[in-house]
Amino acid sequence: MVGVPNSDLLAFSQFQSNADSWLKNSILPYYPATKITYITVGLEVTESPDNASALVVPAMQNILTALKKVGLHKRIKVSSTHSLGVLSRSFPPSAGAFNSSHAYFLKPMLEFLAENQSPFMIDLYPYYAYRDSPNNVSLDYALFESSSEVIDPNTGLLYTNMFDAQIDALYFALMALNFRTIRIMVTETGWPSKGSSKEKAATPDNAQTYNTNLIRHVINDSGTPAKPGEELDVYIFSLFNENRKPGMESERNWGLFYPDQTSVYNLDFTGKGAVDMTNSGNGTKSNGTTWCIASSKASESDLQNALDWACGSGNVDCSAIQPSQPCFEPDNLVSHASFAFNSYYQQNGASDVACSFGGNGVKVDKDPRSTKLQQVTRLPWLIRLPPRGLKCAHGLLLSV
Repeated sequence: MVGVPNSDLLAFSQFQSNADSWLKNSILPYYPATKITYITVGLEVTESPDNASALVVPAMQNILTALKKVGLHKRIKVSSTHSLGVLSRSFPPSAGAFNSSHAYFLKPMLEFLAENQSPFMIDLYPYYAYRDSPNNVSLDYALFESSSEVIDPNTGLLYTNMFDAQIDALYFALMALNFRTIRIMVTETGWPSKGSSKEKAATPDNAQTYNTNLIRHVINDSGTPAKPGEELDVYIFSLFNENRKPGMESERNWGLFYPDQTSVYNLDFTGKGAVDMTNSGNGTKSNGTTWCIASSKASESDLQNALDWACGSGNVDCSAIQPSQPCFEPDNLVSHASFAFNSYYQQNGASDVACSFGGNGVKVDKDPRSTKLQQVTRLPWLIRLPPRGLKCAHGLLLSV
């Protein structure tokens, strides 16, 4: 992704030749050896003091024209990044609305994005929401660690983290203007590892927790409550600490690495690693002592919906509970849902949130693998001993 700075917007918006020359000198010599997929025109222009907003769309159009001349307009998309300040309201998510003072440039920009199938690019920072309003936003909610749910009163949708709530506020703001096909891309998000005395949440533990949970959340393609299963591209800010950046102490400490290339903290990019939460949050760390099963109080329709989600958007491999497979018997909804629930629970850090399933999941601390076989008839969620020496218990296949 290559960015056009705000200082170049005037030149790019006034003359097509400037956009043509820039593309020829700054993009074409490096493409396709360098995988360039996006050109961002302007950075958070609504926050810019020099009133650059009016220049954004004309500059985007000239860059698109330059790309069309060389046949790259379908391979390299054009957009612009924004801060969450582009919204006038973000809570509850269903009431998300764009700031009317930006309408003069937002409407043509959104039309440009929809017509050219380009994403709406947003920079999201739950850290600032917590730092500036700790009485209204809990740390756990900002860190993807909340065991409770925030309910949108208009839609009934349940939110367990601020990141999803902010994304959905944007989706609802887009829908309110009848732009339903524009997808969202998060071009910046992260958490600082160090701050001033007034920024007590800026710690390495919290930064590691946020980014690890973020990666797990995105890789699982779980989407958001309003857009379940929706794939989301996210960029973590930032690669290195910036020792010369002005502002509060946290501004210089968003990096994953120090300038000497040593890590500020360990980060697992696979989305499968456990988070060290010794000093942060109240989440339940996966330590092999808890499992997630289907609630006996859940209705069949709720269980079926949760099972469908786990085996679909939740990315659980449910092949073992298909007919003639090792974990198909007993053939009932509670057993199959328990298999899927626990598979998802174990794959996602065994946190409280990972066993929610809309209130249809229940955590237990008794290992089903150690349960005696004669108890199977009394525990429908402990699946029978299948052939070939494999024991099926809550999404786990074990040699016996």
